[in-house]
Amino acid sequence: MSNGLSLADHITLELRADIIGGRLLPGMALVENDLVEAYNASRNTIREALHRLGQEGLTRYVRNKGVMVRRLGIEDVRDLFQVRRTLELQAIGSSRPLCESQSDRMLQALEATELARDREDWRAVGTHGLAFHQHIVGLLRSPLFDEFFTNVVAQLRLVFCTAPDESRFQAPWLARDRQIHELLAEGDKRGAADAMNLYLDDSEYLLLQMLAPASHH
Repeated sequence: MSNGLSLADHITLELRADIIGGRLLPGMALVENDLVEAYNASRNTIREALHRLGQEGLTRYVRNKGVMVRRLGIEDVRDLFQVRRTLELQAIGSSRPLCESQSDRMLQALEATELARDREDWRAVGTHGLAFHQHIVGLLRSPLFDEFFTNVVAQLRLVFCTAPDESRFQAPWLARDRQIHELLAEGDKRGAADAMNLYLDDSEYLLLQMLAPASHH
């Protein structure tokens, strides 16, 4: 595990993975004492990890409450989708024909999504569905973009958690991801880009609709 990462790095990555996995939900408190115990780490190390999650837009400090997992709003969603359009469409537009390993990774994410859907584990559906889009960004072959997009995925995951009916929200996307993969596998970049564009428009619209009632309180 050492690969040059500090303990604070590992804890940051693990907490982020818990957000992407839907184990840490918006509004949950990240209690310093609990984390010190859970990770057998010093207070300073935990503080550093929490500070980083804050920089990544995943937590915020609330007075008298401490560090909480962040709830994202309408402006955050618009911003996240601007990033998604830029990276995912660029990845498709500049991609070479899919090699077998790229295609396999996408198919594995799609299979995992389908299995999660069959057992009606909607949280996992959201997580695996986002993994497919990470593989799309992976076509750019840029470790920096991969790292950046993982953080975008964690923020998106926090938005998904606010869906009042996650099953209804998650249900339609798998078929569309499959279609995008098929078009890429056939080398139809324009078709894949059009399908992705529509996908992102619809997904953003749904999420904004979902958040809109919440913002009127």
